[in-house]
Amino acid sequence: MLLVHPVREVLRFLPVLLGLFLAGSAGGGPPLHYLGVLIPIVLGVLRYLTTRFRVADGRVELRRGLLNRHVLSTPRDRVRTVDLTSTLIHRALGLTTVRIGTGTGGSDDGDLDLDGLPVERARELRRELLREATGQDGLGPDDAPVPPAPPAPPLVVFDPSWLRFAPFTGAGLIVAAAVFGGLSQLLNVTDSWERVDVSSVPVPSELAVVGIVLVLLLLVIPISVIGYLITNWGFRLTRSDGSWHVSRGLLTTRETSLDEDRVAGVSLGEGLALRLARGRQLTAIVTGVDRKAPGSAGLVPPAPGRLVLDVAARVMESEAPITGRLRDHGPAARRRRWTRAVVPTSVPPLLALVVSLTGGPWWPLLPTLALLGLACVVAADRASGLGHALVEGYVVARSGSLARRREALAVGDVIGWNLRATWFQRRLGLTTLVATTAGGRGAVTLVDVPVGDAVTLADAALPGLAEQFLATSETGTPQGRPAH
Repeated sequence: MLLVHPVREVLRFLPVLLGLFLAGSAGGGPPLHYLGVLIPIVLGVLRYLTTRFRVADGRVELRRGLLNRHVLSTPRDRVRTVDLTSTLIHRALGLTTVRIGTGTGGSDDGDLDLDGLPVERARELRRELLREATGQDGLGPDDAPVPPAPPAPPLVVFDPSWLRFAPFTGAGLIVAAAVFGGLSQLLNVTDSWERVDVSSVPVPSELAVVGIVLVLLLLVIPISVIGYLITNWGFRLTRSDGSWHVSRGLLTTRETSLDEDRVAGVSLGEGLALRLARGRQLTAIVTGVDRKAPGSAGLVPPAPGRLVLDVAARVMESEAPITGRLRDHGPAARRRRWTRAVVPTSVPPLLALVVSLTGGPWWPLLPTLALLGLACVVAADRASGLGHALVEGYVVARSGSLARRREALAVGDVIGWNLRATWFQRRLGLTTLVATTAGGRGAVTLVDVPVGDAVTLADAALPGLAEQFLATSETGTPQGRPAH
């Protein structure tokens, strides 16, 4: 760690160091700016000397900081997840970082990161923490330690054919946008844009713009594939010792373990593009896990839809919540989907039409009409995708189009209901019903549900919880609407 910490601090200060180097080179003075490298190195050494942790007396404690001292402590039975993350330098030294998820969430100050453990010791610590969290003491009948169970066969392993789903995920577009943005900034800094002569292109400017867009879209494909490969190479999903274990990563490897008792349900990612490719992705709904932690609850990356459904059925021990028929939200909810999609996108075509009729260029009308057509497709898909149900002890909700999700949350993990309604929703007799869980940010949201259906579902899922807030008729029976 005397090597890991200084190198990490140097990389963190790299933009500043680069600026100092450029300033020193331009000034022509002595290379005193190289002394700036010593600052992050000293900080890295101090981080090593001032960080300590221990696992004892039923608690995990982490102490760090020199001037501003932090002491973090949590009971071992509060552990929800255990992640093992190894960067390239960690892997070269046989080390890893153990991140303990306790459900406190919030800020980086709440993270329990045990950095610099040998890989085998880290895996042993993971088994101990998860065994404690599930109430197992790890002792046999004669108080002898129980040896660890042999590795379970993987349920899912990475298949190179999954790469075909990479261009249909939003992550690929984000990576591509970041790459293009970085290249644009580099060309701007080096004044390369000024040397580009657009007038020398032997085609009309409109066609040139279309060509550039097509080239950029084609470049998105390899960038998305590379990003998918780096993130999910070596993916393995196993189930053993009362936990779900996920490992993945090409450059930086990550091993995540989810306590099986904390998994309250699943979330199926069914975005429009991914559905067209017959793919899905699966995320676990884990009580007490902060959603800011990337990949902390991912079970299956974008993969064949049938495979994802099979894994979801294994997690919930039933296929009905993810394949069963859902209750429609009615015509009012469908109209609201169309209104919210079509009204904003109809303004640009009208403006472009006015401009063209007053002597302006006509070509802006084409992309704006295409945008309006796409909005109509998305509106129809969103309207048909709305649905909810109460199936075999799970609250099921589906909504969205480009980023559609079907979520199933176990009724036993619901601790409360939120009913929210905007002015427009109240005029249509709709509400947004949110089933909340303990800790973290886990929740299942039912969008634009008729008020009567929302109250009926809440009362049927947890009898007695919502009933006390319902208005009753003279016969004493609930009327199926919230009391004022």
